[in-house]
Parts: sequence; structure tokens; C-alpha cells
Amino acid sequence: MVHTDICGPLDPMSYGGNRYFITFIDDFSRKTWVYFLKEKSAALKIFKEFKAPTEAESNHKLVAVRSDRGG
Repeated sequence: MVHTDICGPLDPMSYGGNRYFITFIDDFSRKTWVYFLKEKSAALKIFKEFKAPTEAESNHKLVAVRSDRGG
């Protein structure tokens, strides 16, 4: 299981123009990944970029994703 949350909009934005960040935390190992987003709508694309290499590295399929179901 992986826990996820999106934070933002950040003010001021980063030097790279990012206003949001999304975190993924593995429930078992507590390993944490952080990705920076320019727009909240990029979250699905980032999730797909996170999922594929993580599953390949661990040799396990992602079973569940838990979030606060924010907008």
C-alpha cells in the first residue's frame, strides 16, 4: 500500500515554476518519494511515472493507493 497527498498551491512558487508537490509513502518501508508539479492536473501523469519503475524495482505490484480524496 502506498499513501499519497498533494500539497499546494505554494506561495511563492519555486524557482522552477512549481506550485504543488505530491508525495508517495510506502506503508511497509516508509520510503518516501516527492515530485514537484507546475499544475495539480499533472498528478495522474506523475503517478504513472512513479508506479512503473517502483513496481519494476521491487518486483511487486502496487496493491492499493490511499489518499485523503482531496479535490
